[in-house]
Amino acid sequence: MEQPRDMASKLSEQGYRLTPQRLMILSAIDNSDNHISADEIYAQIVAKYPNVNISTVYRTLELLKRLGLVTETDLGEGRVRYHPAVKGHHHHLLCQGCGAIIDLDEPLLASLKNTLLREYNFLPDLRHLAILGRCLKCS
Repeated sequence: MEQPRDMASKLSEQGYRLTPQRLMILSAIDNSDNHISADEIYAQIVAKYPNVNISTVYRTLELLKRLGLVTETDLGEGRVRYHPAVKGHHHHLLCQGCGAIIDLDEPLLASLKNTLLREYNFLPDLRHLAILGRCLKCS
């Protein structure tokens, strides 16, 4: 599994500076057990380094996303969450009633991807997907 230093190496190889702020953001993402929001990253960093600005977190997350180092997903809370791309593609079913999050196996989406390509000439990016709905308990 890729460590923050490996992601940092990729940034450096592409000519980006390895600022302390960027390294802290990489570490916060990598050390998170779940998807993490920009606000959660900021809270972790500002507790140790009060001079860090939230805009630095957002700019760094956009850069990491553009470079393919993180994926971003809206888990139905009105905010985007981030996940290290190297930790794999995975998908979620999100219950709008109770808030349950059910992991969805990627092979289930293969037929959807093929249908969208065949029927609509559209190649979807299904690396990280959240589908909103209701679980059987809440329906």
